[in-house]
Amino acid sequence: MPRQLISSGSPFEAQVGYSRAVVQGDWCFVAGTTGTDPETKIMPDDVVAQGRNALKVIGKALEEAGFAFADVVRVTYYITDAAYWDVMGDIAGPVFGDIRPAASCVVAGLVKPDMKIEIEVTAFKG
Repeated sequence: MPRQLISSGSPFEAQVGYSRAVVQGDWCFVAGTTGTDPETKIMPDDVVAQGRNALKVIGKALEEAGFAFADVVRVTYYITDAAYWDVMGDIAGPVFGDIRPAASCVVAGLVKPDMKIEIEVTAFKG
C-alpha cells in the first residue's frame, strides 16, 4: 500500500518539512499537534482549550486518513508544566476514556512560549 501524507495546512508543515499525519499500511502516525484554534488560528491561553483544539486537529487528520479515535493505540502528551497533569482528564477523558490507548506524558519545553500542550498519536487498523 502506498504511503499517504495528510496535511492540516499548518505553515510549519512546509517550513520544517513534515506531514500532520502519515499513513503506512494499517498504521497512521499523527505528528505532535499543539492547541491553536483550527478556525480562528488563535492560541488560547488555557491549557484545556489548547488540548481540546489539538484533539480536534488530530481527529480531522485521523478522519481524512480513514481512521478514528477508536483506532488510537498510543498517545503522548507533552506539557510545559507538571501542574497541567491535573486537568488531563478534562482534555483527554472525553476522547480516550473508553478507548484507553497506551499513554505517556512528558514535561518539556515547546517551540513557542504560548504553547502549553502538544499531543501525538499512533493509530492502527488491522
